[in-house]
Amino acid sequence: MIDQKHLFELPEDIHYLNGAYMSPNLISVRAAGTAAVQRKSNPLTIQESDFFEPAEELKSLFGKLINGSAAQIAVIPSASYGLMSAISNVSCGKGQHALVVSEEFPSAHLTLQRWCNENNAELKVLFPSKERQGRTEKWNDQIIEAINKDTALLVMSSVHWMDGTLFNLEAIGAKCRETDTIFIVDGTQSVGALPMDVAQFNIDALICAGYKWLMGPYSSGLAYYSERFNIGKPIEESWMNRNDASDFSTLTKYPEEYSPGAGRYNVGEFSNFITLPMLKAAIEQILEWKPENIQQYCKQLMQPLFTCLEVNGIPAEKPENIASHLVGIYLPEQIDIERLITDLKLHKIYVSARGRSIRVSPHVYNTNYDVEAFLAIFQKHLP
Repeated sequence: MIDQKHLFELPEDIHYLNGAYMSPNLISVRAAGTAAVQRKSNPLTIQESDFFEPAEELKSLFGKLINGSAAQIAVIPSASYGLMSAISNVSCGKGQHALVVSEEFPSAHLTLQRWCNENNAELKVLFPSKERQGRTEKWNDQIIEAINKDTALLVMSSVHWMDGTLFNLEAIGAKCRETDTIFIVDGTQSVGALPMDVAQFNIDALICAGYKWLMGPYSSGLAYYSERFNIGKPIEESWMNRNDASDFSTLTKYPEEYSPGAGRYNVGEFSNFITLPMLKAAIEQILEWKPENIQQYCKQLMQPLFTCLEVNGIPAEKPENIASHLVGIYLPEQIDIERLITDLKLHKIYVSARGRSIRVSPHVYNTNYDVEAFLAIFQKHLP
């Protein structure tokens, strides 16, 4: 795969290595949004079928991306909304507990903490080894070992959002299935850039915000809910999530039956006439590229970074244990992280600071030149 910079409109003089913060718009995504905004200038162009059919097309595309049934996919406005829909529908038996990895993204941790408070359940946090090298295998083993018959649910990201740690979702999902533990995954920081298979990994709920690696607009997202959730209680009672809602002449019959599958978990006004076409255009492009090709491209880009860390004696996990599209560099104490970030911005190089780490997150709009520019400034700050 070669770089796809020509499909974006990033300024030529910047080095944007911050896809984990927010993706830039593809030209095709911007065009879809512009056309969608223009369309509402004449509401007569929006038919009753447009309230439902575009969403079904989007769900089908997302289903191809994650190997999940379109009927089990819902349109959501944010990861927190999708997480709440899943977590609040998990029952808790006497003496059961919940598991979460340490420093999980706040939306997941806080939602799970609320569930524990409401169910008088303990929240167990799983911390990794303090050693950087070899900690991924140990952390995965620890997670698998912690799951038992008393674990009601496990909530975690597909890769750690701060440093790109690759979790062994297949082995973790197998242990969850063995113990009847609900496995809820926040895929926001990997789905679209890293292969995902909800069937192979035995994932019960996969939640994805749309504005990062799905390359769509903000306030958009998609969620997969397995059939275990098909009798759950949704956050809201939208008329659109009921059977036969597409028949506008029967709306005041107030049907009690929800739409099939995960339809009950769609956000109200899920047929957003602006964001849906944009997210659809983005996922169509991702499917054309294929996540495995994106990952391989990023792996090649990041090789000089791992070489730099090794040469300079900076402890780091092995590259095969880190997602190539999201790499966290834990800095030596001697480095002034604020000065480093300021210097990078001065040279129009954009990454994220997360605690004592620098998060470098490339994509196919980047080239070797972007990584070289980052390393030139980064190495100036090394002790």
